[in-house]
Amino acid sequence: MKTTLDELQAFVAVVDTGSITAASEQLELTISATSRTLGRLEEKLQTTLLRRTTRRLELTEEGAAFLQYARSILASVDEAEEQMAARRLRPVGRLRVDAATPFMLHVIVPQVAGFRARFPDVELELNSNEGIIDLIEKRADVAFRIGALKDSTLHARPIGSSRLRILASPDYLKRRGTPAKAAQLDQHDLLGFTQPDTLNDWPLRDASGSAVHITPTIASSSGETLRQMALAGLGIVCLSDFLTREDRQSGRLVQLFARQALDVRQPVNAVYYRNTTLASRITCFVDHIVEALGERPFEE
Repeated sequence: MKTTLDELQAFVAVVDTGSITAASEQLELTISATSRTLGRLEEKLQTTLLRRTTRRLELTEEGAAFLQYARSILASVDEAEEQMAARRLRPVGRLRVDAATPFMLHVIVPQVAGFRARFPDVELELNSNEGIIDLIEKRADVAFRIGALKDSTLHARPIGSSRLRILASPDYLKRRGTPAKAAQLDQHDLLGFTQPDTLNDWPLRDASGSAVHITPTIASSSGETLRQMALAGLGIVCLSDFLTREDRQSGRLVQLFARQALDVRQPVNAVYYRNTTLASRITCFVDHIVEALGERPFEE
């Protein structure tokens, strides 16, 4: 049976105070509890650490040798606790962040400089995956996910919600015309996702009231690739506001079906596993992103 910290603390307290009574007061224990703890330690070590006389307690030779180890162990524990407290105040260490490429480029990367200025001891590792990943398998500390969450083992912190809009470049519309009805989309080049297929559900209803699901003329797994193709005038696309705000504000992309379009918004969450203690570096990173983006980050 191994020695416990409580036993080491009791032993050192008795030596430092000179008596079991004084040590008990310091440890806020009963005299009998302190005596039993000390006896248990000697039993485990199979040696006598202290000689008890009528007036005082004296260290045996073995006790004096063990005292050095006990003090060293307790000092190491104290130092470790202080280091953990310091990490809470000044986060340090590697932080692995995962997000889809568009979100990484348009939302996370612009906030990195500000985060690094505030927390220079956190080593950022930014990884992009277009699909849903296993955080443990990919060794990600925190991931940013767009859309409904399906993994019930994840804890989610809401970041905001981002509206879907149907868009095209002025150049494309000049060449191919502007569709006025959902049925006219069949006459156009449509840019959509390879997977999941639900991303090809556009916020629009046809004449019968059914939701519009498109078959892409050109498909990609990346929203950023679809954005670039739309900017190049290759077709009509449906993308989230966080990805296209500047394009719409500058006129590089134009919203279609502004009156008919449904107000469909994708939730954005920072996720991590519930069964892990959230390290301060994760907390400070998510806090920084939330503060930098504001209360309604993807609203117009």
